[in-house]
Amino acid sequence: MNNRPSFEDLPRPQRLAEQALGTLHRFLHVEAVSGAVLLVAAAVALIWANSPFAHSYHAFWHLPVTVGFGEYVFSRSLHFWVNDALMTLFFLVVGMEIRREIHEGALSKPDQAVLPLIAAIGGVIVPAIIYLSLNSDPARSQGWAVPTATDIAFAVGMLALLGRSVPVNVRVFLLALAIIDDIIAVLIIAVFYTSGIQFSGFAVAALGLVAVLGLQRMGIGSALAYLLPGSLVWTGFLMAGVHPTLAGVALGLMTPARPIPMREHPLEIVSRVLKQLQSSDAVERKDSHRLQRPLRDLRVANRELLPPVSRVQMAMHPWVAFGIMPIFALANAGVTLTGTDFSTSAHYVMLGTAAALIAGKPLGIVGATWIAVRLGWGRLAPDVSWGGVCLVGLLAGIGFTMSIFIAMLAFSDEALLNAAKLGVLLGSLAAATLGLGWGANYIRRLQ
Repeated sequence: MNNRPSFEDLPRPQRLAEQALGTLHRFLHVEAVSGAVLLVAAAVALIWANSPFAHSYHAFWHLPVTVGFGEYVFSRSLHFWVNDALMTLFFLVVGMEIRREIHEGALSKPDQAVLPLIAAIGGVIVPAIIYLSLNSDPARSQGWAVPTATDIAFAVGMLALLGRSVPVNVRVFLLALAIIDDIIAVLIIAVFYTSGIQFSGFAVAALGLVAVLGLQRMGIGSALAYLLPGSLVWTGFLMAGVHPTLAGVALGLMTPARPIPMREHPLEIVSRVLKQLQSSDAVERKDSHRLQRPLRDLRVANRELLPPVSRVQMAMHPWVAFGIMPIFALANAGVTLTGTDFSTSAHYVMLGTAAALIAGKPLGIVGATWIAVRLGWGRLAPDVSWGGVCLVGLLAGIGFTMSIFIAMLAFSDEALLNAAKLGVLLGSLAAATLGLGWGANYIRRLQ
């Protein structure tokens, strides 16, 4: 029973495969790596869109993709499926992050959440003011929300590059601020960038949400069971004129933060099944009929060890960080510089966006935090100095994913959209560079 071969006794191809998979697993869980992959995807998009093959870039993302059943056919461009369908999964993870933080994280206690909340509000208001000061024209002013968003993955990834010398509470402050920033961005999209409302769509979405609640009440823990009601919510939002990616946020916020109640604790199930298997000859005989029930119990126990909000988020994180977000960057960061006329007023959109991210974010965050502390509305956590707050403010200027997403909702004019995207790319790159430079000096002063 215990005659298991050692690692060295395994076939060489199997040993190499295990080592490679172990290295890949560790690599995928390094926070800075996902930001690097995102940056590479954006660079590839820029190079492709400004190369001799630029036509193929735009033609590729406008290829029609059709799904249908019988007479019901739904045809949209590949660009739509990336931005409106795949990004729903990104927003689902955002919703689950918010749900988890509210339940047990940095937003679970009002006294811990008040300072990041005030800082996030300052980090939205000041960039919007800076942008509007350069873009008061109605056509350009639609982009006021573009520089107000923070790319949580990029910002936390840049902080990870600075190493473990950064105090834990600085990271918690940045994470809490970025999550609140995401909440504000979602509200902005829902309120300011929603087209004409069709209330019939809300009835379809409501049907999907009721079905989700019903499955949860029934104790259904399999994620596959929620695909159909989740699709109904997405379809309802699309029909209603609300951006369908917000369905992901709604579903993420509804994900239970506690395991499904069970008559037997998952660990007790594991212990019971192991005892059954050890006292039975079903494993030796490979009796699939007798093993079916114990193996099912083990799968359920394994699933319910963690609450759904943590389990699903962990399962989806690699797909979102290394699949969906890079694809989004590849589809949307391809700004054709040769075709953009910066002699027109479009260059004010670029300047306003970049300046708001580079200067507006840190000024708003540090300023709002300072006012809140001076007025006694909150206090800095232990080990969080004003140098750490400045570091958070600079890194929060990395807008990227969410900023580009809002830009596409804000502008229908191609020139203004390209200018906004370029402003996001330049502003985010500058914010990341300044943040890393300030962070390196900040760490030296701590040592």
